Amino acid sequence: MSVSTLLRQALRMMVRDWRGGELRLLALALVIAVAAVTSVGFFVDRVRLGLQRDAAQTMGGDAVVESDHPIDPGWIDDAGKSGLRSAQTISFPSMALGDGPGDATLLVAVKAVTATYPLRGTVLLDDAAGVPGSGAAGGPSAAGATHVATGVPAAGSAWVEAPVLAALGLRLGDTLRLGNKALRVAAVIAAEPDRLVQVMGFAPRVLINADDLAATGLIQPASRVSYRWLIAGDRAAVRTLVTALGPRLGRGQHVESLDDARPEMQRTIGRADRFLGLVALLTVLVAAVAVSSSARRFTARHLDACALMRCFGLSQGRIVVLFAAEFAAIGVLASVAGVAAGLGLHLVLMGLLAGLLQQDVPLPTVYPALQGLLCGMVLLLGFALPPLEQLRRISPVRVLRRDMGAPATRTFAAYLAGGAGFAVLLVWTAGDLKLGAIVGAGFLGCVAFFALVAHGLLRLLVRLRRADTGATPLGVAWRFALAAVQRRPGASVAQLVALSIGLTALLLLAVVRTDLIDQWRGQAPADAPNRFVINIQPEQREAVRAQLAAAGVSGVLLEPMIRGRLVQVDGKAITPEDFDDEQSRRLVEREFNLSYGTEAPAHNEIVRGRWFAPTAPELSIEEGIAKRLHIGLGQRLRFDVAGQMVDATVTSVRKLNWDSMRVNFFVIMAPYLLSGAPQSFITAFYLPAAQADVTGALVHRFPNLTVIDIDLVLGQVRALLGQLIGAAQFLFLFALAAGVLVLYTALVSSHDERVRESALLRALGASRRQLANAQTAEMLLMGALAGVLGAVGAAAIAWALARFAFEFDFTPHAWIFAAGIAAGIAAALLGGWAGMRRILDTPPLASLRNA
Repeated sequence: MSVSTLLRQALRMMVRDWRGGELRLLALALVIAVAAVTSVGFFVDRVRLGLQRDAAQTMGGDAVVESDHPIDPGWIDDAGKSGLRSAQTISFPSMALGDGPGDATLLVAVKAVTATYPLRGTVLLDDAAGVPGSGAAGGPSAAGATHVATGVPAAGSAWVEAPVLAALGLRLGDTLRLGNKALRVAAVIAAEPDRLVQVMGFAPRVLINADDLAATGLIQPASRVSYRWLIAGDRAAVRTLVTALGPRLGRGQHVESLDDARPEMQRTIGRADRFLGLVALLTVLVAAVAVSSSARRFTARHLDACALMRCFGLSQGRIVVLFAAEFAAIGVLASVAGVAAGLGLHLVLMGLLAGLLQQDVPLPTVYPALQGLLCGMVLLLGFALPPLEQLRRISPVRVLRRDMGAPATRTFAAYLAGGAGFAVLLVWTAGDLKLGAIVGAGFLGCVAFFALVAHGLLRLLVRLRRADTGATPLGVAWRFALAAVQRRPGASVAQLVALSIGLTALLLLAVVRTDLIDQWRGQAPADAPNRFVINIQPEQREAVRAQLAAAGVSGVLLEPMIRGRLVQVDGKAITPEDFDDEQSRRLVEREFNLSYGTEAPAHNEIVRGRWFAPTAPELSIEEGIAKRLHIGLGQRLRFDVAGQMVDATVTSVRKLNWDSMRVNFFVIMAPYLLSGAPQSFITAFYLPAAQADVTGALVHRFPNLTVIDIDLVLGQVRALLGQLIGAAQFLFLFALAAGVLVLYTALVSSHDERVRESALLRALGASRRQLANAQTAEMLLMGALAGVLGAVGAAAIAWALARFAFEFDFTPHAWIFAAGIAAGIAAALLGGWAGMRRILDTPPLASLRNA
């Protein structure tokens, strides 16, 4: 038989087996897995394409220098001599005050810009916001009702985002106060080219002219300010300037070009990619079980046909080629269908994660489609082809002796190769070797644990059936159900494991979304601080304390805050290149918030060492920072504080209680070391809702102060978290569908045996209703057990998150188990009804004749 003849025969067999239902389950499992992977891939690909397309626009220029201190004017002069254009932005948080009777205040993100801003891209202004009938004080206008701004805000005016108008009760033409400066609201911002994505900046924007910045008086010593220098012009000249600036950049400064534009958004999208990709991997892993189960059933139903082919002289090798070609064809078709489904379903992700996107993004490339196709083929090769080894080794004698079982398999090498390919797929999809290894090991651990527990539970149920002596009868249906479980322990364990994994995933998200968040919020006392006031100047300290006390705010502690950068450890310069992980590098680059005092804070715990002596050059450091930067007791640290070098020895390591919501510092020193440094003060206190006007009055008297409303910030963070959880829940529906499919394939794999059992019981006098009740009882039993296992798994993982990630006690509630049991029963009944319906419709005589 030639190769072309084999291929044609394989296609004919595929069509026949599809019509007979042999390949539909396998194809459906592949479609679900590929759709889950490609829906995430298409979403991330579109976002990345958008970043590449709008690289210059999202930066505001062809290159950007970011700094935590003012840009060197000499650099700007060098750029001008090279024929390049420049612009500057200065950004910081501050309080905005409405110039009305209500004394409303709002935390805003102020950005002062020079006249040439932006160099690339455009600022869009809303034509309708703030106009009566357009959404009342700044509601969003209809799509398209915008125009491109010409220039920047005129001196004495401000452009604001719509939420500023709504929060302060303002309209266009009203007055907004920033610090000591009153500004007229001249326009509403619809979009900025270099606006940070919403997950990076929760406060609404106020855009002002850089010439008005000094008059506001908002930038004080120790203020946290971000300076950005935008550059644009000839691409070669920009590259030359960027290269020349490299050696001249100081601590706290870095340059971005079109090659690495918007690294903060790249990191955000990268994390979303890995997170959602890992969720999709769970679906792939569960679907792999369905593929393997479907392939085993396919093998069992083709043993007779292969034996007949052997009798006609077809060699073992050609049998393998024949069925491998058939599987490859169905794998390609199913993978293509999964890619098409993922392309459509990724639009749901686009909607659920709209908060990460600010404008339309390009259509995706073919890369996610190729990844999906490869995923489908790896699943097929790794989990479907190994069972075909039995077909190759079938004996021709089976034609005469149908009682001969399937030949023993020797497929360890095939499964090993498939497992290796699947491991590579895990790492590729996760985008990180460590993450891929953790997910793979975690999945294997869950499978092993669930299988072990399921096996033990089934043995207990068998003993329960044997112990039923009639005094407490279980009923005919339940005895039949327990007997069925006993006869098929392997299939029963597979059903429990697969469905439990899908339920664990969904229940875990439910726990994280509700219980863990509630527990986290509940860790803070009822009177925990919900307001932070920063940027308090030394000369304002006593006046601020007195005003808060007069308003009934007691126990206010104003603590000093000094900005300093770690530059040496034990006399050796410390640089980002000394560390491998990105977070440690960023810590070394940034300035720390330092403080001083004579006593350890009550909400801090000294875990190692002793508190420093007030007159000694010593300090206390936070445990996490010490661990990440490899700092221990007795080491001498040097900090650059406003150009002055401060040396101190580490005498203690502190564990901070972040749940207290009180002011915490990474480093606290002896007072004499820092008391003369440029500093501001910070305080935190609890303010009941009925006294919300207290902070407004405080900011009116001291306009330079910044008040952070923690309740508002947490509300916005929870809203963004809800978007991510919604997207993850959408993807976990794939996992649940794959789990139900595994249950269905496990049931179908024993379909022939169930048909014979049903026919025999019918022949012995069992009614159709009794058999239906027995099958329903079996599904109820399997679903309930899977629900319990899923709830246990979800509770265990939630405990681990609470204990090791959030660091608080977690107590699982009964609703987790109730929801798990209900969901497990529903899924089992759904899969059971679909798999068992035809068994009851098969006439007993026909079944016995075919047995």
